[in-house]
Amino acid sequence: MRILVTGAGGQVGAELVEHSSAQGDEVLACDRSVLDITDRDAVLGVLLSNRPDVVVHTAAWTAVDACEADSARAYAANAMGARHVAEACRRAGSHLVHLSTDYVFSGDKSEPYDEWDSPDPRSVYGRSKLAGELEVAANGAAGATIIRISWVCGRYGANMVKTLLRLADSGAEPKFVDDQIGHPTIVGDLVPVLRRMAVERRPGLFHVTNQGAVSWYEFAREVFSAAGADPDRVSPITTAQLDPPRPAPRPANSVLANVAMGLSGLDPLRDFRESLPDLVAALRG
Repeated sequence: MRILVTGAGGQVGAELVEHSSAQGDEVLACDRSVLDITDRDAVLGVLLSNRPDVVVHTAAWTAVDACEADSARAYAANAMGARHVAEACRRAGSHLVHLSTDYVFSGDKSEPYDEWDSPDPRSVYGRSKLAGELEVAANGAAGATIIRISWVCGRYGANMVKTLLRLADSGAEPKFVDDQIGHPTIVGDLVPVLRRMAVERRPGLFHVTNQGAVSWYEFAREVFSAAGADPDRVSPITTAQLDPPRPAPRPANSVLANVAMGLSGLDPLRDFRESLPDLVAALRG
């Protein structure tokens, strides 16, 4: 398979490039220096000259708080970038696998969100990512796969596991919120599913996360434990107690139910607690 990965230098993109290469794919790894997704001509040029079988679109501006202060940049990357990639996929005959986020939901629901719940984003980041989903549908990427993920942690880029390991090593006694819950997504478990969706060209919307709903406070304790640090060093606080408060609102409940995967006969990702020791060991190594 000839696979083009946008955002190939990011958390998901970098591990997907490694995984696909190991599977024998011809991988076109496009990081930001190679392909600016906000440049329509550049996107069309790269896709139409290479005509990959599939494009996995991982590139996005994911700095949630920064998006709140610069909505134009957020929409340029997350909405217009998706528009350009979707158009180019249609014209090149490439299947599109597009990544989205739990932030498309308000977080007000008491139960997990499934694929048929109505989005209601409260942040600029969430609205721009929802706009990206709509652009994929509106711009002719027939049969595209849209995959929502949440609380992403992997070997590359900045993420909460890396932050927590630094805190564990420093002897800090951090405080984390206990009133925001979600499903962590361990990138090493995610990328084989992304590739499978690409190979099988499965259309539609899927939630793909690890299992095990936790608060950030509970997640921090799990990371400390996996790192051999005392989890009791982590203390709970509420979102209202954050000082300073975060510029962008976070969903109180961003647990994504992986219903479409189950109904499609696909096995869910394992509980994040099974994956976390492997990730911590890789980051320590």
